[in-house]
Amino acid sequence: MSDIMLQRENYSSGAPWESIVGYSRAVRTGPFIAVTGCAAVGPDGELVGEGDVYVQAVRCIEIIREVLERAGASLADVVRTRIFVTDIERWEDVGKAHKEAFGDIMPATTMVEVSRLVDPRMLVEIEADAVVAQL
Repeated sequence: MSDIMLQRENYSSGAPWESIVGYSRAVRTGPFIAVTGCAAVGPDGELVGEGDVYVQAVRCIEIIREVLERAGASLADVVRTRIFVTDIERWEDVGKAHKEAFGDIMPATTMVEVSRLVDPRMLVEIEADAVVAQL
């Protein structure tokens, strides 16, 4: 077994749920960055795009991009996304937002329908995994 220790760095977004649930917006360990599920919440803590799954998906991806940049990465480093929607019939709107951000990158992805998210007005939540070169 190797004695190599990978440095771990947690990134917070300041969302109130982080301290309540005990999680970080993202965690970087070596070249791997895991971004927790992001919902369409603006910097003011309010929901963005109420009723519009496309607008919400775009905001989710913006949050992912922002935290990846803080962790020394970009959307181009994403290797996997997971998409949770409350109405699978609207998958094409979510897919459009995903393609706009990841169409050239083509990460592995999964989209599943869930019964609801933490706020019933939230229609989509997206998480991502990225791999980057060591700093």
